[in-house]
Amino acid sequence: MIKFGKEIAVVLFLLMVNLGQSQTVFGKWKTIDDRTGLPKGVIDIYEKDGLMYGRLIKVLEPGKEDMVCHKCEGDLKDKPVLGMMIIEAAEKNEDGEWKGKKLFDPEQAMTFRCKIWLNPDNKNELKVRGYLSFIYRTQTWIRVKE
Repeated sequence: MIKFGKEIAVVLFLLMVNLGQSQTVFGKWKTIDDRTGLPKGVIDIYEKDGLMYGRLIKVLEPGKEDMVCHKCEGDLKDKPVLGMMIIEAAEKNEDGEWKGKKLFDPEQAMTFRCKIWLNPDNKNELKVRGYLSFIYRTQTWIRVKE
Protein backbone atom coordinates (compact mmCIF):
# COMPACT_ATOMS: atom_id res chain seq x y z
CA MET A 1 0.00 0.00 0.00
CA ILE A 2 2.90 2.39 0.69
CA LYS A 3 4.33 1.74 -2.78
CA PHE A 4 0.96 2.58 -4.33
CA GLY A 5 0.84 5.87 -2.38
CA LYS A 6 4.32 6.84 -3.61
CA GLU A 7 3.29 6.16 -7.20
CA ILE A 8 0.25 8.41 -6.83
CA ALA A 9 2.42 11.14 -5.30
CA VAL A 10 4.86 10.93 -8.22
CA VAL A 11 2.02 11.08 -10.78
CA LEU A 12 0.44 14.06 -9.00
CA PHE A 13 3.79 15.82 -8.85
CA LEU A 14 4.38 15.29 -12.58
CA LEU A 15 0.89 16.57 -13.39
CA MET A 16 1.45 19.67 -11.26
CA VAL A 17 4.81 20.36 -12.93
CA ASN A 18 3.26 19.96 -16.39
CA LEU A 19 0.30 22.20 -15.45
CA GLY A 20 2.67 24.83 -14.07
CA GLN A 21 4.72 24.84 -17.24
CA SER A 22 1.66 25.19 -19.45
CA GLN A 23 0.62 28.34 -17.57
CA THR A 24 3.71 30.36 -18.41
CA VAL A 25 4.83 32.45 -21.36
CA PHE A 26 8.30 30.92 -21.08
CA GLY A 27 9.31 28.05 -23.30
CA LYS A 28 9.42 27.34 -27.00
CA TRP A 29 6.81 28.83 -29.32
CA LYS A 30 6.11 28.18 -33.00
CA THR A 31 5.50 31.47 -34.80
CA ILE A 32 2.63 31.53 -37.25
CA ASP A 33 2.46 34.14 -40.00
CA ASP A 34 -0.81 36.02 -39.45
CA ARG A 35 -1.16 36.66 -43.18
CA THR A 36 -0.45 33.18 -44.59
CA GLY A 37 -1.20 30.95 -41.59
CA LEU A 38 2.09 29.11 -42.19
CA PRO A 39 4.69 28.37 -39.48
CA LYS A 40 7.84 30.49 -39.73
CA GLY A 41 10.10 29.60 -36.83
CA VAL A 42 10.52 28.58 -33.21
CA ILE A 43 11.30 31.18 -30.57
CA ASP A 44 12.73 30.24 -27.18
CA ILE A 45 11.24 32.71 -24.68
CA TYR A 46 13.02 32.91 -21.35
CA GLU A 47 13.33 35.13 -18.29
CA LYS A 48 16.55 36.83 -17.26
CA ASP A 49 16.76 39.27 -14.35
CA GLY A 50 12.95 39.52 -14.28
CA LEU A 51 12.70 40.49 -17.96
CA MET A 52 11.50 38.52 -20.99
CA TYR A 53 13.80 37.64 -23.88
CA GLY A 54 13.21 35.57 -26.99
CA ARG A 55 15.68 34.08 -29.46
CA LEU A 56 14.99 32.41 -32.82
CA ILE A 57 16.19 28.83 -32.42
CA LYS A 58 14.72 27.16 -35.52
CA VAL A 59 13.65 28.33 -38.97
CA LEU A 60 10.65 26.35 -40.25
CA GLU A 61 10.19 27.92 -43.68
CA PRO A 62 11.61 25.62 -46.36
CA GLY A 63 14.58 27.17 -48.13
CA LYS A 64 15.08 29.87 -45.49
CA GLU A 65 17.03 27.82 -42.92
CA ASP A 66 20.27 29.68 -43.72
CA MET A 67 18.67 33.09 -44.26
CA VAL A 68 20.74 36.17 -43.45
CA CYS A 69 19.44 39.63 -42.63
CA HIS A 70 20.31 41.61 -45.75
CA LYS A 71 17.95 44.48 -44.83
CA CYS A 72 19.38 44.82 -41.32
CA GLU A 73 21.71 47.65 -40.40
CA GLY A 74 24.67 47.87 -38.06
CA ASP A 75 25.87 44.74 -36.26
CA LEU A 76 23.02 42.62 -37.66
CA LYS A 77 23.76 43.40 -41.31
CA ASP A 78 24.22 40.14 -43.27
CA LYS A 79 24.13 38.05 -40.05
CA PRO A 80 22.27 34.72 -39.86
CA VAL A 81 18.69 35.09 -38.73
CA LEU A 82 18.96 31.84 -36.79
CA GLY A 83 20.01 32.74 -33.26
CA MET A 84 18.85 36.37 -33.46
CA MET A 85 17.29 37.99 -30.44
CA ILE A 86 13.65 38.68 -31.36
CA ILE A 87 12.36 39.96 -28.00
CA GLU A 88 14.50 42.00 -25.62
CA ALA A 89 13.86 43.15 -22.07
CA ALA A 90 10.05 43.06 -22.01
CA GLU A 91 8.61 43.83 -18.57
CA LYS A 92 5.66 42.14 -16.90
CA ASN A 93 2.81 44.39 -15.83
CA GLU A 94 0.15 43.81 -13.17
CA ASP A 95 -2.26 42.25 -15.70
CA GLY A 96 0.20 39.44 -16.47
CA GLU A 97 1.02 40.95 -19.87
CA TRP A 98 4.56 41.62 -20.98
CA LYS A 99 5.40 44.91 -22.69
CA GLY A 100 8.62 45.96 -24.33
CA LYS A 101 10.28 48.25 -26.81
CA LYS A 102 11.95 45.58 -28.91
CA LEU A 103 10.12 42.99 -30.95
CA PHE A 104 12.39 42.48 -33.94
CA ASP A 105 11.22 41.18 -37.31
CA PRO A 106 14.34 40.14 -39.24
CA GLU A 107 12.38 39.64 -42.47
CA GLN A 108 11.41 43.32 -42.51
CA ALA A 109 14.46 44.41 -40.48
CA MET A 110 12.09 46.41 -38.27
CA THR A 111 11.76 46.82 -34.54
CA PHE A 112 8.36 47.26 -32.92
CA ARG A 113 7.05 47.95 -29.44
CA CYS A 114 5.28 44.85 -28.19
CA LYS A 115 2.66 43.39 -25.90
CA ILE A 116 2.70 39.65 -25.21
CA TRP A 117 0.20 37.57 -23.26
CA LEU A 118 -1.19 34.06 -22.95
CA ASN A 119 -4.57 33.49 -24.56
CA PRO A 120 -6.90 33.25 -21.53
CA ASP A 121 -8.96 30.60 -23.33
CA ASN A 122 -5.99 28.48 -24.40
CA LYS A 123 -2.72 28.58 -22.43
CA ASN A 124 -0.95 26.92 -25.36
CA GLU A 125 -1.44 30.04 -27.47
CA LEU A 126 0.67 33.14 -27.06
CA LYS A 127 -0.63 36.45 -28.38
CA VAL A 128 2.17 38.63 -29.72
CA ARG A 129 1.28 42.17 -30.76
CA GLY A 130 3.72 44.49 -32.47
CA TYR A 131 3.08 48.25 -32.52
CA LEU A 132 4.37 50.83 -34.95
CA SER A 133 2.97 54.17 -33.83
CA PHE A 134 -0.79 53.54 -33.45
CA ILE A 135 -0.89 50.69 -35.99
CA TYR A 136 -0.52 47.12 -34.74
CA ARG A 137 -0.63 43.48 -35.79
CA THR A 138 -1.24 40.49 -33.56
CA GLN A 139 0.04 36.99 -34.19
CA THR A 140 -0.88 33.81 -32.36
CA TRP A 141 2.10 31.60 -31.57
CA ILE A 142 1.64 27.94 -30.61
CA ARG A 143 3.43 26.27 -27.68
CA VAL A 144 5.93 23.63 -28.79
CA LYS A 145 5.42 20.45 -26.79
CA GLU A 146 8.73 19.04 -25.60
